[in-house]
Amino acid sequence: MNDSQFSKPNRRSILLGGAALLAAPALMTRPASAITPAELKSKGKVVIGIQGDNPPWGFVNSSGKQQGLDADIGELYGKYLGVPVEFVPLEVANRIPALTAGRVDVLFATMAMFPDRAKAVQFSKPYVANIIVLVAPKSMEVKANADMGKLTIAVPRASAQDTQVTKNAPAGTNILRLDGDAAAIQAVISGQAQAAGGNMFYIDRFNEAKPGVFENKLEFTRIYNGACTRLGEKEINASVNAFIDQIKSNGELAKIHEKWMKLPLPSSFPETMEGVPFVAG
Repeated sequence: MNDSQFSKPNRRSILLGGAALLAAPALMTRPASAITPAELKSKGKVVIGIQGDNPPWGFVNSSGKQQGLDADIGELYGKYLGVPVEFVPLEVANRIPALTAGRVDVLFATMAMFPDRAKAVQFSKPYVANIIVLVAPKSMEVKANADMGKLTIAVPRASAQDTQVTKNAPAGTNILRLDGDAAAIQAVISGQAQAAGGNMFYIDRFNEAKPGVFENKLEFTRIYNGACTRLGEKEINASVNAFIDQIKSNGELAKIHEKWMKLPLPSSFPETMEGVPFVAG
């Protein structure tokens, strides 16, 4: 048998093997969950990614039930679709990976609407506002961004707080990036860090642990949160936007906001945000 008789099958095997290797990543990363509302109904449930340790946005209570503003909104979205909801509690840094890998169908998970995130996921219209702040003991003098340079500041990794502290703190500031809001708060309470980049409800959690010791020192920015679906999933994105329009107009969102935030719903939301499209292209 000559070399040419070996070369043809070998070449074919190599080509087929190469094609299989190229296809493998696509198969492994292909979303495992539904990509249209019709498929969600056929599946019989919608799987919603949510935070598990960040009250009042999303948290698991002592009975193991998911609660919070995002949980109530998620339950309403299930009713809107006509299917039960399955919640998957996620750490801050795991939210986008869980969505893009197909572990969840949609995120109602305190997802601040930033242009860099909009490159990885499809945002909906905004449905709630948040304020990002620095929290520290009252006895600690922090009056300007420059004062952060002397502190160790805890933040949830890959969060809006992480972004804002990194942006506003002096170069060389010791930023302790941890897995979630609860870990960042505990780091300050335990003395591992001196301050925390938080949202507008961190102060309540600090006061529960050590009443009267902490206060908001700096306000970095006011941001908006939206729901997230995968890029290119036009039908689910349209469904979520229609749902948000409905709960804004019928007063259900205002009731949920008052229940959990103890504040009235903002009278208006941005119609557009630079670098963050609300509608799938």
